[in-house]
Amino acid sequence: MEMWQGETLVKQRSDAPDRFFEAEAAGLRWLAEPEQHGGARVVRVAAVSPGRIELERVREARPSREAARAFGAALAVTHAAGAAAFGARPDGWEGPLYIGRRPLPAADETSWGRFYARDRVLPYLDIAVAVGNVTRAQEPVIREAVERVASGAFDDGEPPARLHGDLWTGNVLWTPEGAVLIDPAAHGGHRETDLAMLALFGLPHLDEVLAAYDAARPLREGWEARVPLHQLHPLAVHAAGHGPSYGTELAEAARATLAL
Repeated sequence: MEMWQGETLVKQRSDAPDRFFEAEAAGLRWLAEPEQHGGARVVRVAAVSPGRIELERVREARPSREAARAFGAALAVTHAAGAAAFGARPDGWEGPLYIGRRPLPAADETSWGRFYARDRVLPYLDIAVAVGNVTRAQEPVIREAVERVASGAFDDGEPPARLHGDLWTGNVLWTPEGAVLIDPAAHGGHRETDLAMLALFGLPHLDEVLAAYDAARPLREGWEARVPLHQLHPLAVHAAGHGPSYGTELAEAARATLAL
């Protein structure tokens, strides 16, 4: 349940998983740390307790190209703030992680590929197969792609980035002052994963966001072709709970990954 309370938004759930809102608060605070150095703006946490979180009220406005460019440059700063490892929790948080209401495994990996395959694709692929949203015909190509990722074939020496982790368009609010991030699944990962998730559901003025990001912190050559690789995680999460169309998209992304 969500309700306005003066200048704050209260989210409350009697059935919230263990430390669900506390994990959200930890992620928001961690992502907010780079703001003083030009990082992306993050919604403020007013209070948090078991089953309840209170956030600042965000007044929305139409997105503009100027705001999109500013967001792209700021997101590059947030990512560059880094994380302790691939799969790392927000600094100071020892509790569970979530993406939506599903558990999100934490890790302390030096290999991005091992982490991404084991902790960001396979747990959700297994669920998607079990519920029938990934078919027996689709499963082999997805698992082949995951095995290639796990082998380190796409490890590139980039350090762990400070990721929002669930950066679809609905978690980017546009205000008169620019973009504000909400509802993270914050952890240490590869920065291209956040960018690929922005592309998955069509962020407004995405071309401006990406151009400004690349100008601020250049992306490695070929990043556009790697978008399907970095969409394996969100597509697997959606295939686990949102129907067989996402299983089809996941298989297509796996084939594109094997073609890299």
